Amino acid sequence: MTPMLPRRLLLSSFAVASVALLAACAGSPRTESTGEYVEDSVLTTRVKAAVLAEPSLRSMEINVETFKGRVQLSGFVNSQADIDRTVAMVRGMSGVSSVKNDMRMK
Repeated sequence: MTPMLPRRLLLSSFAVASVALLAACAGSPRTESTGEYVEDSVLTTRVKAAVLAEPSLRSMEINVETFKGRVQLSGFVNSQADIDRTVAMVRGMSGVSSVKNDMRMK
């Protein structure tokens, strides 16, 4: 073998491994990339903090899930006004692309 062949083989192997690693981190319509997962976790935390900071909603049982910027709200509240206020508040937050409301009145 020539001295260049092992080096080319090593570089080729590194390139293939790099592409495979990047492909594993990429998202698809049904899965999130690593970066999207982190962004959604941060967004979920921000939404939960905003709900807890709102005095009229503090004691409510509101659950928050986020997937690719789409926030889903579920749980139980006391009135339709609480539902409307929560949905409007979350829609106005940066990073939220849409809000799905699954909250119900007690």
